[in-house]
Amino acid sequence: MRKKPLYDYPTNDYPTNDYPTNKRESIMKALVVYDSVFGNTEKIAQAMASALGCEARRVTAVTPEQLAGLDALIVGSPTQAFQALKPVKAFLKGIPAGSLKGVKVAGFDTRMDVKEVNNAVLTVFARAFGYAAEPIGKQLVKKGGTQAMPPEGFIVMGEKGPLRDGELERAAAWAGQLL
Repeated sequence: MRKKPLYDYPTNDYPTNDYPTNKRESIMKALVVYDSVFGNTEKIAQAMASALGCEARRVTAVTPEQLAGLDALIVGSPTQAFQALKPVKAFLKGIPAGSLKGVKVAGFDTRMDVKEVNNAVLTVFARAFGYAAEPIGKQLVKKGGTQAMPPEGFIVMGEKGPLRDGELERAAAWAGQLL
């Protein structure tokens, strides 16, 4: 008697859910929203989206209405002048109060490692004013979201990059905690 195969692969070229794929299927509706200047924050956002099986979209391509029905939302920005970029701050401000109720939220940023830069003034300012991730996370919670993970920073070597070795993998693992 002939055994039935574990998977019957369809004979047409149309994608179906009847056979395994290499793409990770998300069990939740998630979105990663970001802004980027030199491409480093975008790379981090893409790594997170890949880990979650969702999209990463630049902040200027997302409206608050597109957040309806999400289970999880991650928002990130490069840290410049110890804060998020203006488009990210405007996006967060434009989210209606309470509209993220029941949504798991998290904020991230990309930043230089002040220890590596070894500048006393920069170190003092970083301690005093912080980075973009924490205010992003606080704004998401203020809009009704539930903080799923503490804000996280990913290290960029120098002003323009590249990312520190291992940061993409660390970003994927961090985002994967939402699952």
